[in-house]
Amino acid sequence: MNQRIKELAEQAGFQYIKDEGIGWAGNHNASLPKFAELLVRECAEICLEANDHKNILRYFGVEQ
Repeated sequence: MNQRIKELAEQAGFQYIKDEGIGWAGNHNASLPKFAELLVRECAEICLEANDHKNILRYFGVEQ
């Protein structure tokens, strides 16, 4: 998994529990929407230079 994706997952509230063989854990009802929003915002930042970020935000329904 990409390091940046791991960081975004952790920012959203997920934890990686390696010792117990569980993998990623967290409150999915709260963490998953937050993770998706962070990921979309990251994509928008990447596209900012191309002046295309508003289309990505609008497509995914993320408010600025």
